[in-house]
Amino acid sequence: MSSVKRLAIFASGSGTNAEKIMHYFAEQNNIEVACVITNKKNAGVLERASKASVPSIRFPKADFDQPTALIEYLKSKEVDFIILAGFLLKISPQLISAYPDRIINIHPALLPKYGGKGMYGHFVHEAVIDNMEKESGITIHLVNENYDEGRIIFQAKCEVSPEMNPDQLAAKVQQLEHQHFPKVIEEYVNKFEKAS
Repeated sequence: MSSVKRLAIFASGSGTNAEKIMHYFAEQNNIEVACVITNKKNAGVLERASKASVPSIRFPKADFDQPTALIEYLKSKEVDFIILAGFLLKISPQLISAYPDRIINIHPALLPKYGGKGMYGHFVHEAVIDNMEKESGITIHLVNENYDEGRIIFQAKCEVSPEMNPDQLAAKVQQLEHQHFPKVIEEYVNKFEKAS
């Protein structure tokens, strides 16, 4: 294990969280982003990775279901931790056992509410507003075999006002994501190293 910890970011979409993480760790000495991995051919995150000079690669869904090639690639990049930043595929048991307690996800609601299969992005914010919740926020958690059920390592809240629409709530939640996700990753990685 080298002294520099290396992250792989998995993302399926435009990659604004991935971009914040890449920029944040570009300034750090002990943690770096080794690669960006996506399952979508035209994911916006690929362009963001290119701008940040971070290697990126696409694996088809089949390689996430049977991740032998994916794990080999991660090992070749000496990846220590996997960060899910808007990644929509389920993580396979093989990948979880290859990286136990070292896969971190961010969810745009206060788990255990509004989690599970199909609860991502807009669907989460619509459900929060439909149920007239007073608050929402973000949950950063470890990944286990079930969607959104791994150990919670951090939550931050924001108020939901009655006149808000899902897009306004999404913008508020995204601010929390950008503000907290890189720092929480840094704290978790550093603590993990001390504990192991």
